[in-house]
Amino acid sequence: MHFHHHGYVSGDPRVQPVAGVGVNRPNQLPDEVDVLIVGTGPAGMLTAAQLSQFPGITTRIVERRDGRLAIGQADGIQARSVETFQAFGFAERIIAEAYRITEMAFWKPDPLNPANIVRAARTLDDAHGISEFPHLIVNQARVLDYFAEVMANAPTRMSPDYGYEFRSLEVGEGEYPVTVTLVHTSGPDEGRERVVRAKYVVGADGARSKVRESIGCTLAGDQANHAWGVMDVLANTDFPDIRLKCAIQSHDGGSILLIPREGGHLFRMYVDLGEVPADDHGAVRRTTIEQIIAKANAIVHPYTVDVRNVAWHSVYEVGHRLTDRFDDVRPEEMGTRTPRVFITGDACHTHSAKAGQGMNVSMQDGFNIGWKLGHVLEGRSPESLLSTYSAERQVIAKNLIDFDKEWSTLMAKKPEEFASPSELEDFYVSTAEFPAGFMTQYAPSMLVGSPAHQELATGFTIGKRFKSAPVVRVCDTNPLHLGHQAKADGRWRIYVFADAATPVMDNEGTPSPAAELAGWLANAPDSPLAATPEGADADAWFDVKVIYQQDHTSIDINAVPDVFKPEVGPFKLSYLENVYGTDPAADIFELRGLDRGGVMVVVRPDQYVANVLPLTATAELAAFFAPILQGRQAAVSR
Repeated sequence: MHFHHHGYVSGDPRVQPVAGVGVNRPNQLPDEVDVLIVGTGPAGMLTAAQLSQFPGITTRIVERRDGRLAIGQADGIQARSVETFQAFGFAERIIAEAYRITEMAFWKPDPLNPANIVRAARTLDDAHGISEFPHLIVNQARVLDYFAEVMANAPTRMSPDYGYEFRSLEVGEGEYPVTVTLVHTSGPDEGRERVVRAKYVVGADGARSKVRESIGCTLAGDQANHAWGVMDVLANTDFPDIRLKCAIQSHDGGSILLIPREGGHLFRMYVDLGEVPADDHGAVRRTTIEQIIAKANAIVHPYTVDVRNVAWHSVYEVGHRLTDRFDDVRPEEMGTRTPRVFITGDACHTHSAKAGQGMNVSMQDGFNIGWKLGHVLEGRSPESLLSTYSAERQVIAKNLIDFDKEWSTLMAKKPEEFASPSELEDFYVSTAEFPAGFMTQYAPSMLVGSPAHQELATGFTIGKRFKSAPVVRVCDTNPLHLGHQAKADGRWRIYVFADAATPVMDNEGTPSPAAELAGWLANAPDSPLAATPEGADADAWFDVKVIYQQDHTSIDINAVPDVFKPEVGPFKLSYLENVYGTDPAADIFELRGLDRGGVMVVVRPDQYVANVLPLTATAELAAFFAPILQGRQAAVSR
């Protein structure tokens, strides 16, 4: 991170200098805001954390509770989410406190005595090395705490506004066209209405979303027909795999998904309560904790679970539902206006909890809409950018629901119904990339280029997340993961994987595609960097990094073009940390199928690959960014 470039600062580098709307930020919810976020769940808090990095944007997030969440329902953190936490600066700390899943055990009826269960198989959680980050289990409340810390340390000094419940909204005209009616839920003003006007509203208010209702969206899909009891408990047990993630199937068709929790003692059990009759009328939801515990003991026979403390429990019915749009633009209005209201997370997609996807997919909803709102409100991009949110995320949610239907069906099957004894574990292993969060691929759009040059970087699939790999930083010789150097600061990334020429002073002036690209990026009026506002640091909008094919000892930092060493801060200090060589033990060019003639990989602020181009394709790069930057290159050059 840039630190000390404004002069020596004694303090926590995670606390950014206060700026913009963070200066004298009012404690009370203002009458007018740029973005109003409803709900402090994972999607809402990530959206707020992203927007908190934009000093000139007034963002407020309201929550009907009177304080922070103490115990969250969700707990599964997939590797893609941990990558996202890395961008927000807290991956290492949350990994340290979480439970890490390395294996999964599968228990089935004993063929010799079906009344008992036996361990049938173990599988590695990430047998294919999909990510360098682990699969974690940690309470949702802790995830929200970390995002709250990011917001509080941001230039805008954001914090949630607790004690407000969303009641309704209307979209009209004017600078603040969305009129939102809230009601105080606590304190001396409890029950009193409050009206706030906003430029944009993000509904992150859960499966019973009133924001969704207010824009005329409904959840459509399967009716719930299978019930599960879930409990977080402390217990003594002789079940040997109590600290392993387990899928347990009993002889009578009952099943359990066992999830160990952080701290060494707590664990969660999803206990199969069976099919729900059509005339149940919600009776299954009155299943007591004692009944859930008894059912769990019946399934794990001959083992016993002696529950000593129940931290939390609930009963839910599996239903797979999805909205057909994630914003307020109705089908008949498409192309006539841009959206003003957006919904995220459970407000637009609901499914079972057993695949560990709800919180993870919801956070990517928030990441997607957060940076887009920031760019539009700052004038970096046109309002048409916002229409890509629903177009991109609705498809992803549909894929999630299709996957969860299959996984939930398998979990509810009786042992004798499987086509093969290993069907469940085979499915778990073969589909590992999907639940880990890495099958998301955005289609070509104004934000995603065509795959015309994909063969130049086969390991960086256009539309998929940027998959990190080891490199060595030249200036300090530190071995690092390239992707880990990208922060959730709203900037685009341009990774320049250089041609074979070595940057040394004695061959300065020798034609090199990377050097010529550097000159164009720095000086051409149609370069995307030309859009950077006058007076801002050279890397304020674009983070340009160069990776040479040689190891770090062969690279002369003084021969590296200046665009890769931008001057930053009031003292115009050269930033040297964007220059890398290959790691001899893990050559990124080999690992990611990079053409040795050189290639540009363009990455969006939410870590997804937007384009792959040859180093000489400056006209294509300019054309790609022209609609995204709203013609700012030409405006700045004039």
